[in-house]
Amino acid sequence: MSETNRKSPLALPLALTVLALVAAGGATALALLAPPALAQGAAASRLPPEVWTWGLLSAALATGLSSLAAGYAVAKLGTAAVGALAEKPDLFGRLLIFVGLAEGIAIYGVIISILILNRLA
Repeated sequence: MSETNRKSPLALPLALTVLALVAAGGATALALLAPPALAQGAAASRLPPEVWTWGLLSAALATGLSSLAAGYAVAKLGTAAVGALAEKPDLFGRLLIFVGLAEGIAIYGVIISILILNRLA
């Protein structure tokens, strides 16, 4: 195989990390821009608008940062898992469990966001 056809081993993890950063930044921007639109919801409740702002920001950060961490963990673990599978294919079931555990980080962040948003309502 020639040197020009080889891809960098960091290409996929770097692309996933950039994608997760863009998603986290978009969620944070929506959380910062949404409070004026949600002023009616804040007026209907007994909470001041500042509480809505910080609540939405914390929910967005919980989801965005946990997704970023899960993407990084799955990228690192997936690379190692593929290397291990090349040597011992019978480890597939065990390695799949580890990748699933790393993905659980994002699920925990979404659960925390739901709890925060339920507390605001």
